[in-house]
Amino acid sequence: MNLEGHVVAFLVAPEGVEQVELTEPWKAVEQAGGVPRLVSTQSGHIQAYNHLDKGDTFTADSTVNVTPPEEFQALVLPGGVANPDFLRTHPEAVSFVKAFFDKGRPVAAICHAPWTLIEADVVRGRTLTSWPSLQTDLRNAGATWVDTEVHVCTDGPNALVTSRKPDDLKAFCQAMTQVFAA
Repeated sequence: MNLEGHVVAFLVAPEGVEQVELTEPWKAVEQAGGVPRLVSTQSGHIQAYNHLDKGDTFTADSTVNVTPPEEFQALVLPGGVANPDFLRTHPEAVSFVKAFFDKGRPVAAICHAPWTLIEADVVRGRTLTSWPSLQTDLRNAGATWVDTEVHVCTDGPNALVTSRKPDDLKAFCQAMTQVFAA
């Protein structure tokens, strides 16, 4: 899996991203030769969490209101409950996500991140997995939900990689880098 020359956006809210769901895919992109960039809704520091406890802070490389999605070959949406809940209420973040589907670029989302995909109206007719509590939301949005550690859906304008939780990160990172390199 070679991501050399690929710039990958990691979209997160200013607070609430599940740290391991940011850092492990980030490392996987770097190890495959890609360039990860942290995009948020505001500049400055991002507060990550280890479940409900504050984790490390990270500095945003850019913001959704000034960075065009065209600068990226792929998008990663880490989870955490608060992170996608905030992003789905931010119109510029939702538009940023939707642009990857409109342009046919691959997207990877884990845990609660599909909430943002639902808001962008990009899950209808797609099959994906997520944290189990999102399955009704996904079905109501027209998706088929499956309970598996990773699922790659190509029934749409782009490849969509999804996983349920931090325990699935190894499979998620492997599928994500394979899809991004294709």
